[in-house]
Amino acid sequence: MQREKFGSRLGFILISAGCAIGLGNVYRFPIITGAYGGGAFVLMYIAFLLILGLPVMLAELSVGRASQRSIATSFDVLERPKQKWHLMKFAGISGNYLLMMFYCVISGWMFIYFYKYVTGSIVNTTDPAALGEAFGAVASDAPLNIYATYGVIILCFGICALGLIKGVERITKYMMLALLGLLVGLAVYSCTLDGAGEGLSFYLIPSFDKMQEAGIYEVVSAAMGQAFFTLSVGIGSIAVFGSYINKDRRLLGEAVTIISLDTMVAIVAGFIVFPACFTFAGGVNVDLNNLGASFLFTTLSSMFNQMPGGQIIGSLFFLFMMFAALSTVIAVFENIVSFWLELTSIKKRWIVCLINIGLMMVLCLPAIFSNSIWSGMTFLGSIFDIEDKTVSNFLLPVGSLVYVVFCTYRFGWGSKNFLKEVNTGKGLKTPRWVVHYMKYILPVVILVVFVFSLIQMFA
Repeated sequence: MQREKFGSRLGFILISAGCAIGLGNVYRFPIITGAYGGGAFVLMYIAFLLILGLPVMLAELSVGRASQRSIATSFDVLERPKQKWHLMKFAGISGNYLLMMFYCVISGWMFIYFYKYVTGSIVNTTDPAALGEAFGAVASDAPLNIYATYGVIILCFGICALGLIKGVERITKYMMLALLGLLVGLAVYSCTLDGAGEGLSFYLIPSFDKMQEAGIYEVVSAAMGQAFFTLSVGIGSIAVFGSYINKDRRLLGEAVTIISLDTMVAIVAGFIVFPACFTFAGGVNVDLNNLGASFLFTTLSSMFNQMPGGQIIGSLFFLFMMFAALSTVIAVFENIVSFWLELTSIKKRWIVCLINIGLMMVLCLPAIFSNSIWSGMTFLGSIFDIEDKTVSNFLLPVGSLVYVVFCTYRFGWGSKNFLKEVNTGKGLKTPRWVVHYMKYILPVVILVVFVFSLIQMFA
């Protein structure tokens, strides 16, 4: 069966960026930035994106394009006889399923709140505490969450069933363009608010005093972690899109473009959040204990509800959040579809999608029930938290380390094959020193991130 290909380079860029761009770009990045010194943290974050996120993405894309396979069979194709790199498929496949088991539930919340703002049922509430109670009621309403989550699953697998070009590429491309348009429009509006000047000064002018207060050690760790986890590299979510592209472009330029889009969304989100904070909340009052998605439904919703035209602004914001969530879900679902097409005898997309609709409906139930009938079952957090932490704190760093070692050492695919693959085509050339960095320094950096993430997971 011939491998499908994207119809355009723009489609590949937008879909790959859509996979990387997630809800954490909007709510997690501004919170950490506000807590760790504004512009100073942003500069550190960008530095770690370049030295940590970029080379791992290069490794994923190169393995995908060279093998023309997803993580389900890519290592089988590239490894030497009797090697065991193909065992990575189990971590990759489980990671993609585990990610969707809670991410589909969060995506359902975006639909629920978009509906609440369109109908105006929430716009009269401005107290964050009251909004927190309202969100708690939504999260603990199992039937409502089942309807919303199942709607996300059916919609996104339905798009995947249409095919790579007619479904995934065509729909995600327009959705991503709409997402970027909404993002810029909301940022422009927010920058016209009364407190915009103070908010932007806080955001853009580095404050090294605040970094010192927090502790440089903690700030570096936070910047490193945010740069690493925002791209969702390590479980093959990006590699599959490398398998769908031709060899007419070098991979460094493609990876830089994808990361630039991801970073732009995170940074422009700050242009929405900080002017609103200084206008309606008297400054930055976010804290690191509020890194969950509930920040969207309490602090931000409170500010939207105080704005002139808050119902329209809130509706547009949650429409933007829906697009951000759906772009990730569609991208990961496409990865799951690829697993089945490569590993089973089923070669019809619609059958694979139908099977996985039923499978995902069952797999999402623990995350849904963890906030309602199973809320008392906690070990290292709720079931929802455990699923999240297993992917973020364990599978992503371990998978990234495997990709880097596989691409740079002779007992893997090897640096010669890796460098040849990334430099095939036209565009930015990856210099040889990058391979030496990936071989000797990057694994140590990833191990540091892994240790910190485990400490955070068990803290």
